[in-house]
Amino acid sequence: MIFEQLKPQVETIVSNASETVETRLKNICKLLEAHVDYYNWVGFYFKNGDKEELLLGPYVGEPTDHTVIPFGKGICGQVAVSNENFVVPDVSAQDNYIACSITVKAEIVIPIFVNGENIGQIDIDSNTPDPFTQADERFLEFVCKKVSEILS
Repeated sequence: MIFEQLKPQVETIVSNASETVETRLKNICKLLEAHVDYYNWVGFYFKNGDKEELLLGPYVGEPTDHTVIPFGKGICGQVAVSNENFVVPDVSAQDNYIACSITVKAEIVIPIFVNGENIGQIDIDSNTPDPFTQADERFLEFVCKKVSEILS
């Protein structure tokens, strides 16, 4: 399984203290987008201080206008409130969805916790209908746990 092969690479990126946190996050995005066929846009959003909004962090994929997302809006905004994973097999079936591109068919968002607080998330869009499985969720939870170690 590709995820087991990617885990040590994620750990290597995260532990590279000679790189900035931003560079390491960008490298994780590049790694995932390059090695998982159906990961077409990979990025991080982070809570904006005390404001109830998310700011776009490092990402790879098509440029997006969604650089600020209010809590509760779209899939990312909902995860900021619920603190739970959100897997969307078909974005067209979601009422509260912010379309980044007409090619996006599915999305998965996994929160990042530091000291029990949801401080951000990894957001992945796919141009493939319903591609995400529990294996994706478990792997991305692993990625978020590793990322949290360099954000605390």
